[in-house]
Amino acid sequence: MGSSSSKPEASQSSYVWKASSPVGISHDVIETLQSSSETDTTRAQTLELAIQARVASELKKLEAQEAEALKAAQDKIAELAESGASEDDKQLSRQTVSKEVEALRARLEKRKQLRPLPDTVEQARGNVVRCLLENDRRPLDCWREVEAFKEEVRKLEKGWVDKVVS
Repeated sequence: MGSSSSKPEASQSSYVWKASSPVGISHDVIETLQSSSETDTTRAQTLELAIQARVASELKKLEAQEAEALKAAQDKIAELAESGASEDDKQLSRQTVSKEVEALRARLEKRKQLRPLPDTVEQARGNVVRCLLENDRRPLDCWREVEAFKEEVRKLEKGWVDKVVS
């Protein structure tokens, strides 16, 4: 294994190719190839440099396209903001918003209750509220009142479903 050195000797620096059969290439081409100082590593480096140059030029092209697209988008946004600013000022004034809120409240009050709740449901609801106010630190003590309220609501719902189905 270690009997031969890993570096070529100085006398073997040039490679001479000898063909065993006649070659269809002119003697001048063969001499040019043999006398060329270009090696595999120099060809690989040249190829790598060419690839890097091409990639760099493509990146510059893409950056230019992206910058152009960004500028166009910014111009469009600015144009829309200028045209929409006057409309937004009219629509979002304080008085207009408060008028809309009042109109919505009035509509909600009209729809609040269609029919009054039965007295048993109101009484159960009142018991839950009273218990929660009395036991504000211990709301879990009101489980009986909550269950009674749930039962009253179940009865009311069952009556409504029976009325709708029949």
